[in-house]
Amino acid sequence: MAMTCCEIIFEDDFLIAVNKPEDVLSHPNPGKGSGAGKQATQSAAFEGPYDYSHRRFDTPDRPVWLIHRIDQDTSGILLAAKTEETAKSLRTMFDQHAIRKSYIALVGNRPLPPKGKWNDHLKEEKHPDYVRAKINPLAKPNVELLYATKQNFPKCKLALLEFYLLTGRTHQIRVQSAFHENPVAGDRVYGDFVLNKKLKERIGLRRLFLHASELSFQHPQTKKNIMIQSALPEELEKVLRRAY
Repeated sequence: MAMTCCEIIFEDDFLIAVNKPEDVLSHPNPGKGSGAGKQATQSAAFEGPYDYSHRRFDTPDRPVWLIHRIDQDTSGILLAAKTEETAKSLRTMFDQHAIRKSYIALVGNRPLPPKGKWNDHLKEEKHPDYVRAKINPLAKPNVELLYATKQNFPKCKLALLEFYLLTGRTHQIRVQSAFHENPVAGDRVYGDFVLNKKLKERIGLRRLFLHASELSFQHPQTKKNIMIQSALPEELEKVLRRAY
């Protein structure tokens, strides 16, 4: 049995990065009664049981430590480590924002400047089975991102943006985009439901248009500069072609 069901887009003796499809979990969701050390065997980006306390998959080939996560509805790059030492280093780099993270998203509703920065206060609301987030406009900013417009689609009143996360919080891009009146297309939680319905009918968008496209960082072991990239999935490219 293979280590992962996903396409491997980078691998060496210390790291492995996969191209996670939309609707695949970064790690299994804990079942009822799962504690910190419980294991789960739900289908996810890597094979084998998942140890929540160590954030480790025990795959048929070897253990791999998950470094970060992306939402189930988001596709793109997911990074893991092959050694515990490398995992600790990479997790520290994520916490210190030493890893550059880029996402591609299709957003809609109102015109944007070609480039910009959003600083907001994001508050997470944890429920028994899910997490939601919202912006408090009166509180001190605690999340920040940059965006650059890659392409405009005037016919559909859409824009393709590249986001650079300067912080990393649950649902950050989706919540900030919605707050700034440019919700991510296809977002069934924070998005514009009327827009989503129109886009499904007109251009065939049936998923969240958010893709983790690039990770850049210094390798914790070799000290080389690493850039891992993932192209948009074909189903999202088709949506863009129809949006012209």
